[in-house]
Amino acid sequence: MTKQLHPCLWFNGNARAAADFYCSIFPNSKLISDSGLVVYFELNGQLFMGLNGGDKFKFNEAVSFVITCSDQAEIDHYWYKLIADGGNESMCGWCKDKFGVSWQVVPSVLGELMSNPEKGQKVIEAFLKMKKFDIETLKNV
Repeated sequence: MTKQLHPCLWFNGNARAAADFYCSIFPNSKLISDSGLVVYFELNGQLFMGLNGGDKFKFNEAVSFVITCSDQAEIDHYWYKLIADGGNESMCGWCKDKFGVSWQVVPSVLGELMSNPEKGQKVIEAFLKMKKFDIETLKNV
């Protein structure tokens, strides 16, 4: 029986650079091994594999990694680190890093705010206009 499930990310020769980049952003992260073809690394204790597979496949938004943040400082940290050096912003807390990997940087309170019967729809309308989430704005709609 499989004991662990982890993602394999297909890179075009820059898996080590990606692993180093991600390990610099996330706490409790480390490079485990680099064979040249395959790089194993952990991000906050979660195992990842980077494969230097060539240019046949590209990342797209069909797969993204969700980062649930407890406060605005965490949102800002991840957002600005991930879009640095060639990444880009999208809408509703989505962004892409410089390697093309998609991320969702979301506040942990979002589900609670959206399920509020009085304010839920206003919260949704507010964040649909946002790129990076602003927790205070969402709480005060």
